[in-house]
Amino acid sequence: MQHSPPITVSSLDTARLYRLLDREAYRHQPGADALRDELDRATTVAPADMPPGVVTMNSTVRFIDDSNGATFELKLVYPETSGVSGTVSVLAPIGSALLGLSVGQAIPWQVPGGRQITVRVLDVLMQPEAMGDYVS
Repeated sequence: MQHSPPITVSSLDTARLYRLLDREAYRHQPGADALRDELDRATTVAPADMPPGVVTMNSTVRFIDDSNGATFELKLVYPETSGVSGTVSVLAPIGSALLGLSVGQAIPWQVPGGRQITVRVLDVLMQPEAMGDYVS
């Protein structure tokens, strides 16, 4: 992605997500390449060193689609637990865009239909690492 901001991902999330992407069921999903690209460019830190304003797996985040002003509050989850109201899979375009962003950061992202949006993080309402949960 052009003009992508720096992102931070925990070593635990990185390891889990690479394992997920290596599984046959997910290897060829439409969002797999975009997620792998994000993981490849991320700065990796230990879960205990994760700054509290960063979107990690199982974080609840409030963000805005700058292209239309719509705001959303969603929990970033693994594909197996997505589909529940209020969640977004990390393999969904918005999910992989949010992973690793900090409050205030924005990223341009391609969504289905060929259109590009800009997603901006307004707040990380709940982050497991900030609560001392380093294994979620």
